[in-house]
Amino acid sequence: MLNDFYKQFKSGTDIRGVASEGVEGEPLNLTNEAVKNMAGGFALWLCGKTGKNASELKISIGRDSRISGQRIAGVVRDTLLEFGCKVIYTDYASTPSMFMTTVDLGCDGAVQITASHHPFNRNGLKFFTRGGGLEGSDITAILEFAQEEKTPEITGGGTVENINYMEQYCENLKNLIKKEVNAENYERPLEGFRIAVDAGNGVGGFYADKVLAPLGADTCGSRYLDPDGMFPNHVPNPESPVAMKAISEAVIESGSDLGVIFDTDVDRGAVVDSKGNEINRNRLVALASAIALEGCEGGTIVTDSITSDGLKEFIETTLGGKHYRYRRGYKNVIDKALELNAQGIRCPLAIETSGHAAMQENYFLDDGAYLCTKIIIKAAQLRRDGKDISDLISTLKEPREQREVRIKILEEDFRACGEKVIAQLLKYAEERDTWHIAPDNREGIRVSFDKDNGDGWFLLRLSVHDPIMPLNIESNSEGGVEVILSHLNDFWKTTRGLDI
Repeated sequence: MLNDFYKQFKSGTDIRGVASEGVEGEPLNLTNEAVKNMAGGFALWLCGKTGKNASELKISIGRDSRISGQRIAGVVRDTLLEFGCKVIYTDYASTPSMFMTTVDLGCDGAVQITASHHPFNRNGLKFFTRGGGLEGSDITAILEFAQEEKTPEITGGGTVENINYMEQYCENLKNLIKKEVNAENYERPLEGFRIAVDAGNGVGGFYADKVLAPLGADTCGSRYLDPDGMFPNHVPNPESPVAMKAISEAVIESGSDLGVIFDTDVDRGAVVDSKGNEINRNRLVALASAIALEGCEGGTIVTDSITSDGLKEFIETTLGGKHYRYRRGYKNVIDKALELNAQGIRCPLAIETSGHAAMQENYFLDDGAYLCTKIIIKAAQLRRDGKDISDLISTLKEPREQREVRIKILEEDFRACGEKVIAQLLKYAEERDTWHIAPDNREGIRVSFDKDNGDGWFLLRLSVHDPIMPLNIESNSEGGVEVILSHLNDFWKTTRGLDI
């Protein structure tokens, strides 16, 4: 059982904490001692996973651009060396590339120092094996080892090798573009194609300089490519309206054919078309589905629970695929896709509206650079016929209005409280003729309404990590969101433990 100190670091399938001073009310807790214990816990866990002694382990370490990254990576490296491990240090690296070190470099495990899109003062550790990212139960086990200071035997004799693995990772992406575009000028298939990249001062700047430009693309419209862990320009997050506005402006100002934006560690991405129109969230899911279902007719697309009704219709009617709504959390959708494929149900894509997209052809790894590479390949193919990438999703029906309300849970046992509220709402909905409960919902409760009662739907669920109940609402009519909200007014009066 985790104590309060180590419990605070568990964030789903990652470890995260406060790694730098500078934010009032957020004291540093990801100390060198805590990181050392976590690194030792991972080494011990990996010994059990592989059946190897620590001295036989080969482990890679990388980091994103956060200001605490070098400190934390140094502690992890020095700790692993005490156990006799062979350490591969990559320095700046994307999170997906760290998984790929288990493929290309034969590493038994990989550690990425990252906290995704979170503020500059936060950081964390993300772990991989050849089987992919770890499960939440694995993180708990590692933290329990850390709490008890259990580690492999300290033998010394470890070695460290500095490798710029990103060069090989970029080469893989370039070769993929060359092969699939198959242009007349094979070595420069993006000649005449203008692409703007916004890395948000994370580690994604490599994509413009090391992948696109060598293939002939004009990347002059790119912004914020240099790593800067203070993120001075905007939060590196494809879900952020400010970030998406920045890449849209970059495309329009530079006259680019396409814009690409990444989060800090490049496991998520999004794009904008030549007119600066944002392709993220439901649009990104639709576009990725259109690409993934080519050659996989009738395949199943696994998404998170808050996708729109229009997206379901697009996947199933326009594309001829099947849509499987599942729980929020990128690891949840990936694990479900793996499960479906193991059952013989073809599933080429698992994708969350946050921008996490994992394709079967790429180890079901959520890789923003790989997703954007597939989109660029398709865009290059469409250019030959005078078409734009947006043409692929032109029939996607989008809601007139949408809103998310985040309701705070006040009770200490927030999970029990949230589950009770959902059970109460389900019973409440069953008693109302105009409330239509979705038959294919697998998280919280999703209810639809006809035109006279709001012309849309709501989904109430329990947050994956926090004492929050997100309420997502969409309507196809102006004013419909308020109508749907009004249907819930009487229900809220029957609940306890919510800040309504």
